[in-house]
Amino acid sequence: MHLVNNQDAVDLAQIINDAWAHPEQLYIGMEGPVRAAVTEAMARLDDGTLRVAEKVDGTWRVNEWLINALMVASHIGDYSLVEGGPGAACWWDKEHSKFAGWGEAQFRAAAFRALPGCFVRYSAHVARKVVLLPSFVSWGARVDEGTMIDSWATVGSCAQVGRNVHISAGVVLGGVIEPRQVRPVVIEDDCFVGAQCSVVEGMIVGEGSVIGAGTILSASTKIIDRATGEVFRGAVPPYSVVVPGSLPGQPLADGSPGPLLHCAVIVKRVDAKTRAKACVNDLFRA
Repeated sequence: MHLVNNQDAVDLAQIINDAWAHPEQLYIGMEGPVRAAVTEAMARLDDGTLRVAEKVDGTWRVNEWLINALMVASHIGDYSLVEGGPGAACWWDKEHSKFAGWGEAQFRAAAFRALPGCFVRYSAHVARKVVLLPSFVSWGARVDEGTMIDSWATVGSCAQVGRNVHISAGVVLGGVIEPRQVRPVVIEDDCFVGAQCSVVEGMIVGEGSVIGAGTILSASTKIIDRATGEVFRGAVPPYSVVVPGSLPGQPLADGSPGPLLHCAVIVKRVDAKTRAKACVNDLFRA
């Protein structure tokens, strides 16, 4: 992997972390080693050589310096016109589309589908056989091979979406930039996330899970296994089928029943019938 000035990733991270530790020294149009390091980091996120989070020995490890790289980029980048708006209009931002300057050759080499209306920010990695319907993929995110991002779904900054995942219409996968999160949202391989779900605050959805339509998962959400009573927070166990639920609230001061509290419920583990309903359509990704 080529890194700026032949330094390895550790040295690159050091430049970026040092810059982020002193934000008062950053300014729009800044050049020099910091600019070069940020440019290299974003290019490697974009092409998939680097990623914000990766699974190592069964545990998700966050490369926080890459999140810092995006933060520094936001500080030192200047605004410019972003073409491609409706009616030949433009947007105004510091980061351009991933597809800026692309032609037929680049799209054929990338080997994913990008339908009209989708917007992917530069530094987001989109792998082969991905299908992007009109949706938004933010910077630093990763969408892996064979995954579909359905209409009006949002893949937030640095979110990690695995292979052969279906992200249904209207889903929100939260980002890490504001408010700053310790880790990104992770949707592991072979998951199905139903319409209008929200998965935020660094939640991890374990491999092969099915999240029912309208489910809200955050770091504070109680995820209750109906069969065992076990309570999970922050992560959905692999191969779980999860739907919205509620818990009885505490009585009010006058003794009347209190409001119910939101939770999520693991109603069962994924079986062959569930897999058949939630499987991806390989022909659509060809």
